[in-house]
Amino acid sequence: MTGNIKKLVLSDLDGLDAAKSVRDERPDVIVAIGTEAMNRVKKIKDTPIVYLMVFDQHNTLTTGSNITGIGMHVAPERQLISAQKALPRLKRVGTLYNPARSGALFRKTQAMARSLGIDLVAREVRSSRDALNLVEGMKGDIEAFLMLPDATILTPETVEYLLLFSLNNRIPIITFSDKYVQMGALMALDVDPYEVGRQAGEMVRKILSGTPPESIPRSEPHGAVIMINSKIARKLGLSLNEEVLSRAKVIR
Repeated sequence: MTGNIKKLVLSDLDGLDAAKSVRDERPDVIVAIGTEAMNRVKKIKDTPIVYLMVFDQHNTLTTGSNITGIGMHVAPERQLISAQKALPRLKRVGTLYNPARSGALFRKTQAMARSLGIDLVAREVRSSRDALNLVEGMKGDIEAFLMLPDATILTPETVEYLLLFSLNNRIPIITFSDKYVQMGALMALDVDPYEVGRQAGEMVRKILSGTPPESIPRSEPHGAVIMINSKIARKLGLSLNEEVLSRAKVIR
């Protein structure tokens, strides 16, 4: 973006009212990068806010007539498309979800799975304690596991169990973040930070040109990067599509 840009770093504002510090700059638009940044400026109602890299599963942080922005994760249905390209024979995929947290996300994913000819073997989870037994019950019935961005499932204990389950049963994990690929998942379709920044820049331009924030639809990240853990692929005995590998960021 051209123009006068003032960067405020939360760690430099320790002990100060971040919202007041932002207001004192009298900005035309606020760009909030990260969940904590959005949390600090949420109470500002008289200035347009564009958010990015904000985890807000219940839409409590990112609602308001002065707010628009870009979601944090690539949609799971796009992850399924990438997974099927990497593993063309993929037909049965397991997943866990809490209807109260990720029910709408699951339904979109299920619809895409059907269109791809994938049988989505899903189990409802009400608490993280349920997850371990439900995953164990999928043994022998699924060819891969799709990790949804659902805080009920993504506890340290459950993630550790999923990764061990994957290795012990040769069931690859498809996920939404390179963090989990680094930990032992097979692959992820993760956001491209540069492209997310570009999207945010376009939103800011529209606002500065006079478009109200409520007229700018909130968006999913457009650009995405395929991440593949080749070490895990070897351990699981998988042969991945060479074209997908050539376009992926490969962890060796």
